[in-house]
Amino acid sequence: MELNERQQRILQIVKEEGPITGEQIAEKLSLTRATLRPDLAILTMAGFLDARPRVGYYYSGKNGGQLFNEQMQKLTVKQFQSVPVVVNESASVYDAICIMFLEDVGTLFVVNKKSRLAGILSRKDLLRASMGKQDLESIPVSIIMTRMPNVTTCKPEDTIVEVANKLINKQIDGVPVVREVEEEGIIVHEVIGRLTKTNIAKAFVYMASDDLHT
Repeated sequence: MELNERQQRILQIVKEEGPITGEQIAEKLSLTRATLRPDLAILTMAGFLDARPRVGYYYSGKNGGQLFNEQMQKLTVKQFQSVPVVVNESASVYDAICIMFLEDVGTLFVVNKKSRLAGILSRKDLLRASMGKQDLESIPVSIIMTRMPNVTTCKPEDTIVEVANKLINKQIDGVPVVREVEEEGIIVHEVIGRLTKTNIAKAFVYMASDDLHT
């Protein structure tokens, strides 16, 4: 976030003389309190300043990197997840290739007859199955998919940073967002979304946007 000249001057005043009231800051800048209100609100919401009733404003002591890290830790999967693209485990490899092409995604989530997560299919899985002279229409995706519980998943309340670390460590492009459901005493997973590298990139763009700080 880039601060304008007046906001930088406000920060300097608070650093040197805080805690200090809004009226005192306005007086030092020869401005009205109403004129400064938007600037003080931006600096407080962005984390540069803290404010206490009857005390005034004081500098938080945090640098830009610390503030950015704190904001990133607040972003959750449910804010940026996309609609999942699923395929039934009885579908053929040929069908899966067509779906992946038409939906323009890099990963398909495989579900069983009860629509619960059974596995996952990547581009590499489908490419590997396509090599040779096999009849792709006769091979079910259940044969080539990565099966549960070997599928990396995430939940809506997980943070973007947590999932980003999973993608890096597992060297994968995306993970299903799941909700845990109990069926006959067993915990299974309902697919409710997907989170990919693209979603995470959108989170970074969101963090850099002016709208976040206004």
